[in-house]
Formats: sequence, C-alpha cells, structure tokens
Amino acid sequence: MMQLLDCFYKQQWQLSFASPAQQTEHMVDLSELGIEAEHIELNNASFDRYIADKKPDIVVFDRFMMEEQFGWRVEKFSPDSLRVLNTEDLHSLRQARHTALKQNRDFVIEDLYSDHGIREIAAIHRCDLTLMISEVETELLIDKFHVPESHVFHLPFMLPEPQDTNTLLSFEARQHFISIGNFRHAPNWDAVLQLKTEIWPKIRQRLPKAEMHIYGAYPPPKATQLHNAKEGFLVKGWAENAQSVIQQARLCLAPLRFGAGIKGKLVEAMQMGTPSITTSVGAESMHGELPWNGVITDDMETFVDAAVSLYEDKTSWLLMQQNGNRILQDRYQADEWQAKLINRLTLQTQLRESLRKKHFLGLMLRHHSLKSTQYMSQWIELKNTAVEK
Repeated sequence: MMQLLDCFYKQQWQLSFASPAQQTEHMVDLSELGIEAEHIELNNASFDRYIADKKPDIVVFDRFMMEEQFGWRVEKFSPDSLRVLNTEDLHSLRQARHTALKQNRDFVIEDLYSDHGIREIAAIHRCDLTLMISEVETELLIDKFHVPESHVFHLPFMLPEPQDTNTLLSFEARQHFISIGNFRHAPNWDAVLQLKTEIWPKIRQRLPKAEMHIYGAYPPPKATQLHNAKEGFLVKGWAENAQSVIQQARLCLAPLRFGAGIKGKLVEAMQMGTPSITTSVGAESMHGELPWNGVITDDMETFVDAAVSLYEDKTSWLLMQQNGNRILQDRYQADEWQAKLINRLTLQTQLRESLRKKHFLGLMLRHHSLKSTQYMSQWIELKNTAVEK
C-alpha cells in the first residue's frame, strides 16, 4: 500500500487515505507525505456523504473485505469513480492451501470453492480493475475464474534500485540464521513450528555455535514459550528495524508450507544481501526464470543440508547474494512498474463504461438481488442507530 501511495504521490495526485482501522503506534504518519488520512466507520451512512462530497476519480480498496463493505456505497454515491481492488494476495488461496495441508493432502482447485473464495472472487468481478501481486494468481483468476484480462493487472512490489552488495555487511561480519514475519499470519506461525520441531534441531547438531533468531510482530505466549537459549532458538519478537536484523544474519530460513502472493520477508532478504532457503510456495512467482538467491526445496532433509552447506560456503553464498540482486534488478524496479500502473489506470478510466458493459458477470454480481453484503451492512447500520437512540 505504501508503494501505491508513493506512486500516486509522484503523479501529484490529491490523495486521501481512509481507513476504519484503529490507530496504533506503528502506523505511518501520512501527513508527512502530504497525504490526507481520515477515519471512516463501518456500516455507517457517514461514508456515503464522505464519498459523495469527494467524488474521486479512482477508489482503491485494500483487500476484498473493504470492497464488500464500501464498494456498493462507492458505486451508489460516486458511480463515475474507477473501482480498483488491491488484493495484496489471493486470501482464499492461502486459506485453501492451509485446509489441504491440515488434511494431509495436495491442494486442488476445488478447495477454492469455499465461502471465503466465493466472496473474494465475487469482489474481484465487481471491480473495474484488480491488482494482483503474483503471476500465478493472475493466471488463476483468468483461467479458472473467468476474470477478463481487461480487468486484472499483475503488479509486483515496486522497489528502488538495489544496493551494491559491496556496501552491505560481508560474509564474515554476519552470523546466525533469521526467520521473520508477523506471528498473527498463519503461514508464519506454521513455519516457526517447523523450524522448532523439524529443522533447527538438525541444523544445531551440525552447527553447534549457530543461533536461530525468530522475529515478528505480536508474538503470543505460545511463541515466546518456544524460546530456548541452550538450544540457540531465540524468539526475539518485534524488530525495530527489520532490514538491520536481516542484514546481520548470514541466512534467512522460510519453510513456508502454505501461503499466497509474494513474500516481503524474502524480498527484504534479497535487498539486504541475505541468501534464503525456502519452499516452492515461498518462492512462488518471485523469480521467474532467474536462479534463486539460495535454495528452494520442499524436502526438509534437503532444507537442512542446504542451510548448513550455504552457511559455511562463502563462494556459494556470494553467488546466491548476486542472484538476489539480479532478481531485484530485473523484476521489481519501481520506475518501470509505476509507469505501467499509471498507464493502465489512465486507460482503464478512459474505457471504464465500455468495459463495465462488456463484463456481464460483473454486472450480474452487482445486481440488487445479489447484494447481500449491502443489505447486511444497512441492517447493521439501522440496528446501531436504534441502539444509539
């Protein structure tokens, strides 16, 4: 989201960031960027007046739940606004893969035919354009869920020019392993458990002086209880500066068994010149045909062997570091992707009405008889009003 805001800011567009989320100490102060930040309420007609007054050219919904809540209000009170859904990743895919894992079987496309999946795909069809961070998920929407190519746009991370690896900490100056990620995110917690029970004991046996550093926001008691200094398994919790702790580590470990999108932690590892060992899900849609900046494997014994080998082999480590730099250079350059995004939004705005008419499935899903989310929201609004009186 910050990359999108930065892109729009560079266009000198007038920006308003409206969110129903509670204020926290970790929130970015958008006023420093000249961006108007406003609090909006769920299930409340105050948003109708808000959007009608602004009548924005473009409205971007951050994830499908925001489209469910506010999409119908934007359509009703600012119908000329281009409605864009920023998915971050395909949430229902992550959930479906998790379900398959818990049932000890392979994921199949039918796992997406859940209530969660139906809601998310419906939101995508209702919007004028959907931003997809993953190529795999872009193709999935087009091939399996009949989203027109005209209504979906592959947009990965938009990143600055990568640093020269000579400016980063050297192989000798680094030590230990790192895993980082929000503990409230189910794939991250599962990865921590994999490290604790399956992977780290075997690595530690072969590298007795090495440590496993676990970083992430909101560590619950069940996570902090895994901390064991004698085993070299250290649960550090919140990192004040994620890039700093990643750069100090020699290797990043991400044994992700399910998930979706592309992984910020692995991009940051590349930016900090830290090779990584991960799974096919972890590296999905991240490197194209380019060699990975480490090792990709779904076999845990191979995972352990790769971690130990790369930790001790400076020559291979330097090669993997350069692989990461090339991935950043070839696939995530902000200047290239920002220009593509602005061109697509401009074209989408120009063709808005004709594309809406051509997308029959989208028209059908916005028909009044299917607007259960709208009517539920209006019912909650009326109930809240009655309680206040």
